[in-house]
Amino acid sequence: MNIIKLLKPKAVIDYVYDDCTVRQAIEKMRAHGFTAIPVINRSGEYVKTLAEGDFLYFMLDNNIFDVRDLEHYAISDIPRRVRSEAVSVTETVEALVLRAMNQNFVPVIDDRKVFIGIVTRSDILQYCHSAINEAED
Repeated sequence: MNIIKLLKPKAVIDYVYDDCTVRQAIEKMRAHGFTAIPVINRSGEYVKTLAEGDFLYFMLDNNIFDVRDLEHYAISDIPRRVRSEAVSVTETVEALVLRAMNQNFVPVIDDRKVFIGIVTRSDILQYCHSAINEAED
């Protein structure tokens, strides 16, 4: 099965641009209860995924203790601690299982490397559960 059936399109998910401020990203994550968020550039290409820990380490490494000070830094200033590579939209669900073990979602790109959405770990698990049930029947 192609992952397109599990895809949450870019139009219905939240993401941030790499030139927005760190404060904007943290506020978006907090408002929605996210623990990680995809980052794209203004051309629409996937750049990285940032998790809560990335923000925490950035603040500690730069001695930032007031959220207002985060307005002076762009998302591009935050180094990526954990590599979360995007997959092609033509990838199979089976190939996503290992990637999803260590991240909440897998970013998906098209053949032009443009970010088109995500596949969540819970959607992958639901697919696997359904496949197991079908095999048992």
